[in-house]
Amino acid sequence: MSTSSRGFTLIELLVVIAIIAILAAILFPVFARAREKARQTQCVSNLKQIALGWMMYAGDYDETVMPVQAGFYPATNMVYYWWAGYDYATGTLYADRGLIYPYMKNSQINACPSFRNELRGELGQTGYAYNYAYLSPIDWWTSQVSPVSLASIGSPSETVTFADSARINTWSYATPTVEANAYLDPPSYDSPGFHARHNGVGNVAWADGHVKAHTPTYRTGTFGWGGCYDSQDFRDNQIGDIDEDGSLLTDELYDLQ
Repeated sequence: MSTSSRGFTLIELLVVIAIIAILAAILFPVFARAREKARQTQCVSNLKQIALGWMMYAGDYDETVMPVQAGFYPATNMVYYWWAGYDYATGTLYADRGLIYPYMKNSQINACPSFRNELRGELGQTGYAYNYAYLSPIDWWTSQVSPVSLASIGSPSETVTFADSARINTWSYATPTVEANAYLDPPSYDSPGFHARHNGVGNVAWADGHVKAHTPTYRTGTFGWGGCYDSQDFRDNQIGDIDEDGSLLTDELYDLQ
């Protein structure tokens, strides 16, 4: 008796290849979303620790919240930002000299795992921004800051402290370019900075310490001083505003009311 083996026909091979391709097309996006969900979870952990450090800072300074930065000191050429210290004479960044660092002892917490921050490497790895306009108003001409007291925050659970952030730079590059942003402008400033980098949402830390995901509000048309911004650039890069009432003229999730 003789036996013979039968191989796959070309059609059978093509069918198998087609099935594999279909499965790959279905599963790869699922895997990508799952991977991003894991990064979002790590980001939530980062923001919770930053929010806790922010509250501990206030506890050490008579209930006055952390300033967005601590001026310029000519004797040392240092500026102490909330996330790092920077020596303007030597161009040296000190990740362990940020105003919030003593309460975290880990500068890596400042870096969102879903955000590439090469474009602000000189000033440190931070994918998060601070609600400075209401919590630590700053005079940009004099660098004087006026951080508020915890008691002045009327609704802590509805007041943003930190959030996933990025900005569109239209003045330094030939085309609009995304880069890191550490100063979170409120909607009324016409400068969106809330970055929905986690599957279309961004993480937000609130003044009572909790962190939750939020969907940004996107603008339309042109806006900003002299119409310098095109809203499509922001939408394409998932950068919008944190808003609740539908009006970008009000700052209900940033102000102290």
